Order: sequence, then structure tokens, then C-alpha cells
Amino acid sequence: MEYFLQQLVNGVTLGSIYGLIAIGYTMVYGIIGMINFAHGDIFMIGAFIALISFLIFGLTSIALPLILLFVLLISMLFTACYGWTVEKLAYKPLRGSFRLAPLISALGMSIVLQNFVQVAQGARTKAVLPIITGKFEFFKDSDFVVIVSHLQIFMVLLTIALMAGFTFLITKTDLGRAQRACEQDKTMASLLGINVNRTISVTFIIGSSLASVAGMMFVLYYGVIDFYIGFLAGIKAFTAAVLGGIGSLPGAMLGGLIIGLIEVMWSGYISSEYKDVAAFSVLIITLIFFPTGLLGKPEIEKV
Repeated sequence: MEYFLQQLVNGVTLGSIYGLIAIGYTMVYGIIGMINFAHGDIFMIGAFIALISFLIFGLTSIALPLILLFVLLISMLFTACYGWTVEKLAYKPLRGSFRLAPLISALGMSIVLQNFVQVAQGARTKAVLPIITGKFEFFKDSDFVVIVSHLQIFMVLLTIALMAGFTFLITKTDLGRAQRACEQDKTMASLLGINVNRTISVTFIIGSSLASVAGMMFVLYYGVIDFYIGFLAGIKAFTAAVLGGIGSLPGAMLGGLIIGLIEVMWSGYISSEYKDVAAFSVLIITLIFFPTGLLGKPEIEKV
């Protein structure tokens, strides 16, 4: 029982990272109907910016909460710029083209970003010392002690806070209403005075900012990154978005938690070598019985 609780905590922590990345996928698809396969590499760039920022601020005597805040803001600012650039270069010129063109363009942009970071930072892995230390121990009298670190609590609380703020943004603000209008019908939204181009650009910026938060959490949690982490994390986050229901924000977070739990549980109870196979197998099984995902809505064709 104690071992299961430990794996549950680890799975929720990992799932929160996947969920934040998956939200970026589902936002872009919900508004423009395209999959941004460069999104995983935006997450990777956010992780590198966070690591560099931690190394710089580590030389100062600034308090840890302020360091976390500064690193978060810097990472979000830079990745927002990258997300905006990707939209302008890879998506906007191809918005009226056939559906495969933006997909190919996004894959090309993904390779460009990977190689850019590889050349700029080198191919070796980069590491940082633990920054948030401390832990709570439970069931000390049993054979297995359940450990919940302060970092895991911080990551889960940060994810909950971001989801609450993001839900408010989508449901209660003018920007959220503009995004939902563009999702329904971009032409009609434009006729009603909504700046569709700006709304799409802001959507890319928000999704990239959330990916940067996931990147910072990844650096804090694992402490080691390289230029290739964005590919696999991006594929798993895309899997989470499809599993939860592409276009559904709660579905993206639910899918991320499910993928994280499956990966951790499979590694803990069966074998860590086939954890990726387990995650993708669940996706296949889900899509057989729930083609639109767990929380997705079926598309209605207008005739």
C-alpha cells in the first residue's frame, strides 16, 4: 500500500508536467484546427532558459522564492517570443493551405529548434544542483517510507493555480470569449469585429508560456536536460491531449495525469523499459472505444 501511494505521488507530479504541455497542443488545435508539433521543442527551450537562469541567479544572494519567480517570468517571456515567432513563420503563411502543409512546416520548425539548441548549448546533457529541498515522510514505522518532497507539493500547487487562472481567462474574459468565437467560426468572429490574427497569436503565446512553466518544473524535478527532451515529452503530451479529448482543456490535464500515472506505475510494478509502450497502448485502446477522447466532443459538420 505504501509503495502504491509513493508511485501515485510520483505519477501525479509527472502528469502535471505532461498536462501543462498538453494544454498548448489542445489550445492551438481548438482554435485553428492544427497540431503544433514544435510545441515540445518550445518546452525544451523553456527548460534550457530556466536552467541558465537558475545558474545565473545561483551566484546571487536573492531569496529562493524570488529566484523562482524571476526564473519563471524570464522563461515565460522568452518562450512566448519563440511561440509567437513559430506562429508567424510556420503557421500564418499556410493558414489557408491544405491541412498537411502546416503539419510539415511544424515538423520542420521542430527540427530547426532542436538543432539550434544543439549548436548553441552543445549536445551534452546539462545539470543543475537540487534547488528546492526538504521532504515530508509518512508511514515511518512501516517497511516502506512514503516521501513527499517540497518540490512535488510546489509543482502540484503551481499546476492547480495555473489551471484555475487559465479557466478564469477562458470563461470570464474578453480574450477567452474571442478564443471561443474563433474556435466556432473564424469568419463570423472576424465579421463581428474580433481580431482573429491577434487572437491566434495570443493563443500561441499563452500555450508557449505554459510549456515554459513545465520546462522549469522539469529542470527542478530531474535536474538534467538535453536538446532532445522536447521530442519525447512533446509526443507524450500530444498523446495526453488526444487521450483527454483534443480541444478540451480539462481533458488535456486529465490526459496528462493519466499518462503520468501509467508511466510511473508501469515502471514501478512491471518494467521501466516498456513504460512508453504502455502509455501509447492506452491511447490506442481509448481511441478505439472513445474516438474523441475521454472528454472530447464529437465534431458536427455544417452543411
